[in-house]
Amino acid sequence: MGCVKSKFLRDGGKVSKTEPNTSPHNPLYVPDPTSSGKRWPDSSNGNPPGSTEAGSEEITVVALYDYEAIHHEDLSFQTGDQMVVLEESGEWWRARSLATRKEGYIPSNYVARVNSLETEEWFFKGISRKDAERQLLAPGNVLGSFMIRDSETTKGSYSLSVRDYDPQHRDTVKHYKIRTLDNGGFYISPRSTFSSLQELVAHYKKGSDGLCQKLTVPCMSSKPQKPWEKDAWEIPRESLKLEKKLGAGQFGEVWMATYNKHTKVAVKTMKPGSMSVEAFLAEANVMKTLQHDKLVKLHAVVTEEPIYIITEFMAKGSLLDFLKSEEGSKQPLPKLIDFSAQIAEGMAFIEQRNYIHRDLRAANILVSVSLVCKIADFGLARIIEDNEYTAREETQP
Repeated sequence: MGCVKSKFLRDGGKVSKTEPNTSPHNPLYVPDPTSSGKRWPDSSNGNPPGSTEAGSEEITVVALYDYEAIHHEDLSFQTGDQMVVLEESGEWWRARSLATRKEGYIPSNYVARVNSLETEEWFFKGISRKDAERQLLAPGNVLGSFMIRDSETTKGSYSLSVRDYDPQHRDTVKHYKIRTLDNGGFYISPRSTFSSLQELVAHYKKGSDGLCQKLTVPCMSSKPQKPWEKDAWEIPRESLKLEKKLGAGQFGEVWMATYNKHTKVAVKTMKPGSMSVEAFLAEANVMKTLQHDKLVKLHAVVTEEPIYIITEFMAKGSLLDFLKSEEGSKQPLPKLIDFSAQIAEGMAFIEQRNYIHRDLRAANILVSVSLVCKIADFGLARIIEDNEYTAREETQP
């Protein structure tokens, strides 16, 4: 997508100590560990390797948000536009517009299948009960704000979450299990049944009918983050513009930067000699595959020394600095407990993947604009070239 394509190493992408050195004149390129195959179709059968073709069953999607093409291979679209999916592979799909007949790549999280529940503003796919509460209690939502989500306990079922208020617990969220009828209908209370979830929502918008509140407006949701560029794993240093220094530590600095003049990112610059390039690449390949909404997403790397680590940008900075700020110091106890719960979710995922953080602390937890906490720097402590624990720069003797 308008950047240097990754090149496979001779040993199939694994880092080997027998590889040539990585001087500025002899950079080491590695494949994106999450890539599933080549981008373009294999002329032998007309199907892209590592992809899922729509085949005889044509998949039509509708745009949930506007998207303006950044590269010539992209396809621009407006909310409501319909497209046929030609190649369904990874975060970027190849599609053809039904209106213009133009073809190109589209961000998969900006579209949904036509006539699916995901096209409904009130349906939140794959969200947990706890995250539903976080979103409904966020500023901007009102009494009766609601969402329907997948049930965590019963596969194929749904739950209704509604923002409520009571004097004892103040703002709170109530959850209702949506049960299924044998004929395919839905109900919360047996006295009121519906043939579709749309009918159910319309009914409870007219009156509470036993719910804590009458349904008012769907829960507010922000436009999803555009997926990282296709094939942009090992990137050239020149594609980054370092704009603002955010912090410095024993082994490097952290900068706010812009990638290819259009995407805001965070860049961790490592001091030369602080880690082996080969060890870093081996660890980075593992880190890239750890995808969770409570882990800071690793986007790309620069493998020439000084090594650059490119991640998603978290506007509020570290949890340590945030809690010392005016906004952070005013957070109520329940919100502080929620921060801990979010961190625990991320650490539980790391544990499930048999991975170890090795340096969990408030400085390595980053906070977003919407006060989502994400774990950063997982895995880096293991590859820092230091035989014994070294006191950090800010530590007093």
